[in-house]
This record gives sequence, C-alpha cells and structure tokens, in this order.
Amino acid sequence: MPIETKVPTETPRTLKTWITVLDGIRLPVPKSSYDRVMAAINDSRRSLRDIAELMQDSPALVLSVMREANHPGNPSQAEPAESLEIALNRLGLARSRELLMRLPSVPEDDIPPVLRQFLLISQHATQQANGLFASRLARLWQEIHWGSLLFLAPLWPLAQAYPKLLDAWELRVIHKGEIAADVEQELFGVRIFALCQAVAEHWRLPRWVTQGYRLLLEEREQLALVLSIARDQDLLSQQHRLDEEPGLRRWFNEPANTVLLANNLALAAQVGWDNPHLLRWQLLTALYLQTSLEDVQQQVHQQAAASARRHARHALFHPAEALIWPWEQRRPHPDMLTPPPPSSEALGRWRRLCQELLSQPSPFANVVHLATHAREALEACGMQRIMLLSLDKPSDYLRVQQIAGLPKEASSIALDIEQNKLLQKLTSKAGQLRLTPDNHAQFSALLPAPLRALFHSEHLLLRSLAVGDQVLMVAVADQGGKPLADVSVQAFGKTVQCIERALAVFANRNA
Repeated sequence: MPIETKVPTETPRTLKTWITVLDGIRLPVPKSSYDRVMAAINDSRRSLRDIAELMQDSPALVLSVMREANHPGNPSQAEPAESLEIALNRLGLARSRELLMRLPSVPEDDIPPVLRQFLLISQHATQQANGLFASRLARLWQEIHWGSLLFLAPLWPLAQAYPKLLDAWELRVIHKGEIAADVEQELFGVRIFALCQAVAEHWRLPRWVTQGYRLLLEEREQLALVLSIARDQDLLSQQHRLDEEPGLRRWFNEPANTVLLANNLALAAQVGWDNPHLLRWQLLTALYLQTSLEDVQQQVHQQAAASARRHARHALFHPAEALIWPWEQRRPHPDMLTPPPPSSEALGRWRRLCQELLSQPSPFANVVHLATHAREALEACGMQRIMLLSLDKPSDYLRVQQIAGLPKEASSIALDIEQNKLLQKLTSKAGQLRLTPDNHAQFSALLPAPLRALFHSEHLLLRSLAVGDQVLMVAVADQGGKPLADVSVQAFGKTVQCIERALAVFANRNA
C-alpha cells in the first residue's frame, strides 16, 4: 500500500517552515530489513554491533535511530553520537524496539522511487568513502562511514514528501543548465545546501555532515583555491603549491572532507562519468589522496561496481550501469525522453471517443458534458496535462471548463483576454501554437502567468477551437513537460477537429 504523508498544501518557503515540515515526516523502512532488525533486537544472543550491521541496509532506519539518540531533549547528550553503535548504546534495546515499532514498514517497491533513488545514492557514497578513505584513515572509519551515509539525509524526507520539486530541480539545473540559485529560490524559497545544513544541525547529525555543508556554503573561496591546485597536472608542483599555503593544506586535509568528497563523487556520477562536475571532485580526491587522476578514476569505477553488486535495485539507476555505455553517453532525465506512443488499447478508446464527438444528432446534454468528453479524448491520444478554456464573450475572459493532470486550484483560473496579446490572437480566429526548445524563449514570456506556472515546459500545444469564424474554446496540452511524441501531436490535431465538429453540431441542435 502506498505511503501516505501528510504535508502542507503549500510548499514551505523559509528555513524555519521547511525544518518543521521535514521534521514531521516519518520515513518508511523496507519490510524485509525491518523484520530482520526486529528479530535481532528480540534475540538475546545478538550484540549491538550485530544489530547495527543489520540496520545498515536501511539508511532510513539508521537516520531514525541517530535522530532519536541525538534528540536535544535527551539527558546528558552534549555531543551528538558519531556512529550507529554509539546511538544504539545510548538508546538501549528497549527504546530501540519502541522506536522501530513507531516506524512505517512497507514492501520496498512501495517506497516512492525518488526517495529510493536518494537512498541508493547515499549507499553508493558510503561505498566510495569506505573504499577510497577508510583504509587510509582506519582509526576514523566509523566517522567516515556514518557521515557519508547520512550526508544527504536532509533530502530524504524532501524526496518522500515533495518528489516533484527534486525532479524539477534535477531537470532544470543538471540537465538544462539553469542557474541553481534562481531555480532553488523559485522551487524551495531557499538555497538547497542552506536547507540541508539547517536540517542537519536541527537533527544533530554527525559533526562531519554539518561541517561539509558549512564548507560548501561558507568556504567556497578556499575550495576554489584548492581546485586550482588540483588542476595542476604535475603532482610535484601540486605539493609545492600546497606547501606554500600551510593553512590551506591543513584546511583541505581535514578528515571530515572525506564525507563531502565521497558524496559529491556519487552525486555527480548519476549524470555521467564524463561530466565536468564529476571531474572536479575526482581532481580534488586525487589531490587529497596525493595520487594521480587516472588512479582515482580507476578506484572510483571499482567502488561503483562494488556498490552496484550490493545496493543496486530493480527500477533504480546505478552509475555502475553506465560504465559499459559509450563514454560520452549520459543518463537523460525522464522528462527529456519522448513518451512512448499511445497503446493500441488507448488508441482504440480514442477512436471511439472521437466517433462519439462526430455523432449526429449531438449526444451531449450540455457544454459541460461535451467538454468532459473532449478532455477524455485528448487524454486518450497521449496528452497528460490538459486545460480546456471556454470563451466568456460578454466579460472577454477565458474560463477553465475542464482540466486533467493539473492541481485542483487550476479549475478556478480566469484569463483576461484584453491583457494578453497571445490570447487576443488565439481568440480572434482558429489557430495553433506549438512551443519547442527553439522558440520557447520567444513565446513563453507571452503566455499568461497562470499558464506559465502550470505548464513549466518547453514542449506545449495551444489551439483555439472555432465554429465558423467564432472561437469558442482554447485547448492547452502537453505530455508532462516531455518532448511531444509525433503520433500524439497528430492525434491531438485530429481530436481538436472532432471537438470543433461536435461544437458545431451542438450549437445547431435545435435548428
């Protein structure tokens, strides 16, 4: 059964509100992991170390235990627990069992895909951290391990409750190259790293987690200086330049930086193995380990493969898969892939609906009945987000008649035709505008603000429907923001013609 999460209808816009909302979200635990851990807790022969090892397969469970152990209300907890074993010792078996019983336990496939993908990235990051750094800093392996696993934890409840926001961020920032600050302000109201830092501090996550976010937010100048040194292809020259900056060397060689390096390697690898962002973090890792870029790349690929063997899951993407792809090929965002053509079943339904639209005499009791039928026909031809607006001639407004795939509040939209030249053109005579990446910059600014907000897309169809010379309706449709499938565009055009014919027959029903 799908996880139900109660979240505010409006997206939070401040750090304080975000913390309150994310703090109240209970992350689901895969039932298989839940059952194993519960059995171990109930088994007097199992040690806390055994239980901690079993919990590792469920990062969400690890986070719940660490948060409970580090809660500010707990007595004598001046310092946050840096490892799961310490956290379990603080809680004891009885409280750990009580905590586990409060968490939702579901089949793994019922956990939202965006959350499962982020948990997989965190597990991949942990593998990178263990393989690259833990053997060299054996005394600190627990801090490296748990810090790496929990670094992205502030994003886990966000992925559970607001998956579309993170999807939109990835599409616009990673794949389309929009300015991160502008996109994050629009989507979240705050910068994403600032949100992560605030949540990590509120949850009292391990110190190395919050230290990594502080570096990204407040110490970017030092990071840029180190990156400049890392780009030097002469290893001896690199060491000389660091020797000349002892303060910078100490800052960069902090063991806590291993958590940041591992997570950025794992995150960047999600896009592709040849992207510039990944290269930057590989260069920084090579400088940290005092080895060559080629050696680091080989190690990173090996750790990715090791992670895939242990953590890969059905229907989730693991970067190790891309190691066998052509080198320059990258994983496209799902919204950049053309949707598959409608199934034969959907096309059959579409033909039946269009046939009914063409029926004479008109089978429709009223305009609402006709518009509902029209919306269903547009859905059957492959359109995923649809808005049908009818012309209110006396007030010179377009008012929503039907919607599909859009928020309920879109039903109350009314567009003032006099205030928008594009609407004036569409309602003056029958016509169609198709937005594409080539003309999006030219035409998107002409869209009324409510349409631009609802259809944030480079692939959009706008079509006015007329009877004779009189425009009666305007149809707005897309395929969820993805590139439009040719067969669906053709079917859209034929559907609109059928709707126009239905409107004509309906208008003359009493003649």
